[in-house]
Amino acid sequence: MVYVKLESDWTDGDGIAHVAGESVDVDAATLASLQAEGIVSEGSGGGGKDTSEWAGPGSTTAWAGPGSAGV
Repeated sequence: MVYVKLESDWTDGDGIAHVAGESVDVDAATLASLQAEGIVSEGSGGGGKDTSEWAGPGSTTAWAGPGSAGV
């Protein structure tokens, strides 16, 4: 499973709607499909380095979690 940030709204296979900016946990096949549809960016899954606005794991500029100066 891979944790990704959605670039646009998406409804999963269970019919649950997710909004742009939300982070979801998906399997590799779903990730590939979401990337092909442009719903997630190439760098938002699998440890990518797309840090333009993402402040979660992998961010080098805005991470506020464990290990940050603020925690």
